[in-house]
Amino acid sequence: MRRLITTTFCILSSLSYAQTAIQPLTLRDIQPSMEEMLDLHVEFQEFSPTLVKRSFKVYLEQFDPYKVYLLQEEANSFLHIDNRQIQDVVSQYQTGQYPYYETLNRTIQKSILRARALRQEIEKKFIEEFDEANFSTIQDMSGSYAKDPSELKKRISNQLIYALAVEKSQENLTFLTREDRAKIFALWEKRFQKQENSYLINSSQNNFSLHILKALAKSLDAHTSFFSPQEAFDLRTSLEKQFEGVGIVLREGIHGVVIKNTISGGPAQRSGKITPGDLLVSINDQPIQSLSYEEVLDLLKGERGEKVSLGIQHENNTPTTVVLVREKIIMQEERIQYSYEPCGNGIIGKINLASFYESSDGSSCEKDLKDAIKQLKQQGNLQGLVVDLRENSGGFLNQAVKTAGLFVSSGVIVVSKYSKGEMQYLRDINGRVYFEGPLLLLTSKASASAAEIVAQALQDYGIALVVGDERTYGKGSIQYQTVTDSDASAYFKVTVGKYYTVSGRSTQIEGVKADIQIPTEYAPFPIGEKYLLYPLKNDQITPVYVDPLSDVDSKSKAWMQKNYLPNLQQRLSIWTQMLPLLRKNSQYRLQHDKNFLLFLKLIQNESSSEESSSILNIPNYGQEDLQMTEAVNIIKDMILLQPTQKAHRS
Repeated sequence: MRRLITTTFCILSSLSYAQTAIQPLTLRDIQPSMEEMLDLHVEFQEFSPTLVKRSFKVYLEQFDPYKVYLLQEEANSFLHIDNRQIQDVVSQYQTGQYPYYETLNRTIQKSILRARALRQEIEKKFIEEFDEANFSTIQDMSGSYAKDPSELKKRISNQLIYALAVEKSQENLTFLTREDRAKIFALWEKRFQKQENSYLINSSQNNFSLHILKALAKSLDAHTSFFSPQEAFDLRTSLEKQFEGVGIVLREGIHGVVIKNTISGGPAQRSGKITPGDLLVSINDQPIQSLSYEEVLDLLKGERGEKVSLGIQHENNTPTTVVLVREKIIMQEERIQYSYEPCGNGIIGKINLASFYESSDGSSCEKDLKDAIKQLKQQGNLQGLVVDLRENSGGFLNQAVKTAGLFVSSGVIVVSKYSKGEMQYLRDINGRVYFEGPLLLLTSKASASAAEIVAQALQDYGIALVVGDERTYGKGSIQYQTVTDSDASAYFKVTVGKYYTVSGRSTQIEGVKADIQIPTEYAPFPIGEKYLLYPLKNDQITPVYVDPLSDVDSKSKAWMQKNYLPNLQQRLSIWTQMLPLLRKNSQYRLQHDKNFLLFLKLIQNESSSEESSSILNIPNYGQEDLQMTEAVNIIKDMILLQPTQKAHRS
């Protein structure tokens, strides 16, 4: 069974690193925090009946996304509240009271106790006897709630079979013994109860207030969110691609806390004494067997320069102690990676740009991309370039602008439009281009947000062709956030506007359309903004190839009229004129590539199980990047077909 895990894609536009201590939430904090978000939001400025109805749906979804707790009639009592009840909720919100949410939480608490009893019954049965043929019966039942207790029991059974399948795969087990099944259920029961405990009667007011705020925030639109301090820390780490620690990635398994991986270049990897699969048994001489996973993570936290002693048990059961020093860990594998291959009297560069990152020490994807292009040019005559954005889900808005600006002489990259109609133009003004020549942007349905800005802006100017899935994700909104704000009293991100590229188009819902389609593994799946709850609508503005300078003060405008406007990037037609032939050549290659045809069968579920197993044994299948290979072939066509660029400006 294949499950797609989707994440929220966002553009974040401020940067500061220091983390402050956030006070525990109370019910009194809900209304002020929500009003702060409403004051900034692009569409809603006040708490309304629409938001009330949405918030109950979101509250239910965030608790029970897989529909394994609540019955349909229980959910309906909150999904279909009448107008009088809605007005009650609005009035109570104004006075800081939330009785309807308290009633909803009590319903959830009862469903948790019922689910625990059912799990206990089913787990006991499965521990004693289990037919692994049941793995083929796993189904996704998250579309609707269970109609009755009998159906609910089947869903919980399905959930537990899925847990067994996941851990069997994670632990590389050929067969699950009775002991294995008991350990798996003990592990997953801890996971279930961690999530459930935040809703139970003995849970803190902080948890209840957090659940309400999360539901209210998400009711505004698909990308407005309220975060716990831990969620904010994780998001900040993801954005900055660095953190302080010893460079180990952990996983809680059936035998304890396991070293899943080590960060390239970090203290753990450099020591040579820790390898993936090792069991972590102690931290600073404190045994961890009786600790929760969260307590283990807390023990690993500390200041840069401090020593930490890790008790490790290797897979051959050999115990050892490794002393490491915490330091700043740069997540190099998630930063820009580049390579090249020969072509004629030069090379074709391949750059993987996984996100648009920026950190407080001055490092950024723009600087790394400049360096990558410089290094590639030193390897030979750089005749063409493929920039891989297939799994780039976004990042900092200013980095998207600077990245696109590396290929644009001068001009508007993004126009931001806010709630009151005010427009902000984000430009490249330095007049320098770091690469001129055949340029492809390789995208997929997972390419989102800032990645879509870069792809559509360069496509608008005719500087690059976009190849990959039929369209990208379709997130065209801008978020203000407090996650990286050292003075924040709460952590949230809120949608404050929409962005448009120089053509006036927005990627919202529609995404960036590929000039040449090369399906990726995401192609057949329902991935994109349009599948989220409450996405903003798509619209357009007037194109701005001629920059109006309407947001520039008079002093700056005089300078820009003299030094900036004469150097505006002209729209190129060289690559679009080639498109019919480029498409024809690409289609021919793909239709005659046996590996690619088998790949298409696999992702479209058209192969039998026997065919699927034989595909995996085809030489290079699984190792060769089929989409990158075809992107390079298209670049080669562009190199052969290109005339002098100056003759093809329009």
